[in-house]
Amino acid sequence: MICQSCGKNQATTHIKTIVNGELKEYMLCPECAQKMGYAPFFGGMGLNLENFLGSFLGENGSFAGAQSQQAVRCKKCGSSFADIARSGKMGCAECYTTFYDKLLPSIQRIHGNTAHCGKVAGSAGVRAKRASELERLRSQLNEAVRQQEFEQAARLRDQIKELEGGQENG
Repeated sequence: MICQSCGKNQATTHIKTIVNGELKEYMLCPECAQKMGYAPFFGGMGLNLENFLGSFLGENGSFAGAQSQQAVRCKKCGSSFADIARSGKMGCAECYTTFYDKLLPSIQRIHGNTAHCGKVAGSAGVRAKRASELERLRSQLNEAVRQQEFEQAARLRDQIKELEGGQENG
């Protein structure tokens, strides 16, 4: 695809912006993206994205006791943790489950959090929506207690119990 700004170069950067609820998408070449202030996130760091995940996991993708960890392989694709660390790429979606404990610290360093903080998709299951609502209510409950708004806290507590009761039944 050709850059939508200059119309000359190959577009390699996809920019999505939401302003006042309106989504706009742009395909830009590296030069135009940089001119518009969309410099590569890792530009200037000399970081190869192929090895990005591996750089967070340890030197050459190895940890203390790596020999015992290399024996564990993903049941779906056969990737080992060392393979993932070396290439910086997951073999398949099942790798996230298989190597969850080993990936969690790296994911937290990269993203700053390990829980989804945004909206829940409309296609998400009832459990995901309920868990998101429970998390939101618990956060509001903690804030109400911190602000010493005990009547509001009691209402939130009751809503949480009602939702949790629905989980046991549903």
